Parts: sequence; C-alpha cells; structure tokens
Amino acid sequence: MKHIARKRFGQHFLTDVGILGAIIDVIDPQPGQALVEIGPGLGALTNPLVARCERLTVIELDRDLAARLRKRPELNVVESDVLRVDFAALATQLGQKLRVVGNLPYNISTPILFHLLEAVDHVADQHFMLQKEVVDRMAAAPGNKDYGRLTVMLQWRYQIESVLDVPPEAFDPPPRVDSAVVRMLPLPLPPGINAALLGELVTVAFSQRRKILRNTLGRWLDERGFTGEFDTQRRAEEVPVVDYLALARLLAP
Repeated sequence: MKHIARKRFGQHFLTDVGILGAIIDVIDPQPGQALVEIGPGLGALTNPLVARCERLTVIELDRDLAARLRKRPELNVVESDVLRVDFAALATQLGQKLRVVGNLPYNISTPILFHLLEAVDHVADQHFMLQKEVVDRMAAAPGNKDYGRLTVMLQWRYQIESVLDVPPEAFDPPPRVDSAVVRMLPLPLPPGINAALLGELVTVAFSQRRKILRNTLGRWLDERGFTGEFDTQRRAEEVPVVDYLALARLLAP
C-alpha cells in the first residue's frame, strides 16, 4: 500500500536516485558510528545510509511509517516528535557523539535546529536537507541580506557550509521551493558566553534590521548601564558573529 505524503507533517519524499547518492557521499557514513536520521519517511535516505553504517537510529512521528520501520532489525526506531527527543541522553545511550542527518520538515526546520543547538556538545556533525533560502541564511556572511538572527545564533556554535543544491523535481510531491543540503560542524564553546544573554541581545539587534543599532541595541545597552565600547553606528547585519560574542562576554555577570 502506497503511503500518501501528509501535509501536516510537511512530508516531501526524496525520489531522485542521483541526488540521493550525492547526499550519501557528502555524509560518508561509516560502520560503528552513531548515526541518527530525523524523519526517515519511506526510507529513501535510510536504505543507502544503513547499507554503509549497518545500524541506524531513526526518529519518526508518523505512526504508520514508524510501524513499518520497526519491522527492520537494523533500525532503532524512536517514535516521537523530534522536538521532544533528548539528544544528549540519546548520545549517552549510544555511547558516542551523534551524527545527525535528515530531510527536515520545512515547516518546523528552524525549531528543530534550535532544539539541536541545546545538545550541540553531544553532536559530531549534522547534515540536513532544508529549504535553500534557510540554508542561505544559515551560511550567510556579514553584510549579506541573508545574514540575520538565525545566522548568528547558529554560527556561534557551528561551522556551516551549503554543500549541495536540490531542485523541487527531486521530490514527490515537489515542494514549491528549491532545497539544499547543509553541513554543520560543532565548534568549541567560546569562554565567558551566557547563551541566553547572547540570544537576547541578538534578538534586540535584529528587531529592526533596517535601522542602525543605536536605535535598538544602543537603547537596550543603555538600559543595562553598559559603559564599554561597541560601535552602534552599524546595522545588525553588518556586525560579525565575533563582535556579538565579544559584547555578550562584556555583559556577562
């Protein structure tokens, strides 16, 4: 019986064999590694992944698909909303850092990325299929129109690279957008950074991105009694990640 893609789960199944092979080559799975696939769906990525790594943990919300996957002894099936999965605990269970992969549901891709950010110290790398527009934002450089809050809040903990473009016709049903595969390599935790404080200041900075920071972040800094040096004559998109980190370090109690 054919499984019909469910719109509420944001399901678009990858069917292009050539693209699938290219993605597997980019990931380069090896036996013994703790690979975790988010949203395996009909197994398009799952099958070539497990052929190389021999065992695979999959996270699937769709009850019908999870039941199918559970019949395969080489798969460890976690039937759950990915936003409820404790990736740190999963890494402990598997005895090593995780290699997380997946064709993420485009309607909740950003919440998934921020959820994984909380477990970044338990991750070896991440490879995701995402809407190309989102990947462009994740990998953007300062001064680029795509550079924003998402960029800063991911780049402070990851080295991010767009590694493969994927057209809509590679999927069934085809999404209305272009897609891309992104590679995310965790970076060491910078010293003296309060993540919540960094998140707050970056959110304030990009709250009115067309204005110079004096009108947004400058006022926020004044309210906190900040007397250090930070150039607020720039727009938020012109400030490198390292400058946001330096400011967060100065503000940390």
